[in-house]
Amino acid sequence: MKSIPLFPLNIVLFPDGPLPLRIFETRYVDMVKRCMREDAAFGVVLIREGNEVGPAATFDVGTMAKITDFDQLPDGFLGLSCVGQQRFRILGRSKQPDGLHLGEVEFVTAEPVMAVPERHARLATLLETVLPQLGGVYADIVMRLADAAWVGHRLAEILPIPLFEKQRLLEMNDPIQRLDALAPLA
Repeated sequence: MKSIPLFPLNIVLFPDGPLPLRIFETRYVDMVKRCMREDAAFGVVLIREGNEVGPAATFDVGTMAKITDFDQLPDGFLGLSCVGQQRFRILGRSKQPDGLHLGEVEFVTAEPVMAVPERHARLATLLETVLPQLGGVYADIVMRLADAAWVGHRLAEILPIPLFEKQRLLEMNDPIQRLDALAPLA
């Protein structure tokens, strides 16, 4: 078990997925400073009830976010570029005096690299076409179109599906099962 800072958001972060953030709350600015100083990541968890700036109940499975770049935004806020890493499950929760949420977590075993089955080849082709058109955070992404987990994670994050459905897809441990669930939606 490991203790990590948690960042409750109205977003589901998938492994290897991009996450741009605007940071303005003191507790999160301090968290970012600590993560940068210690070369550490923080946990992103989807809010089940509540909101980002107030009290919030979150799901138990989230994804570690590694800061890859930062800059001062024109509005004075801190801009972060992050990338999703390993998934985790929260086993215990606490809160610092400054309001920062902490989680006692266990890491979820990374999914094995598996080939995209022929029946889902069109999903990889779809990503190959769509991701470059999205630009922004996907402009320089290294595509792993033969990896079923990578294809499933990218589709789950870009398709316009409800957040609770994205969370269900994040919690799946079988990349082929995830592609089976996504195929009718793409």
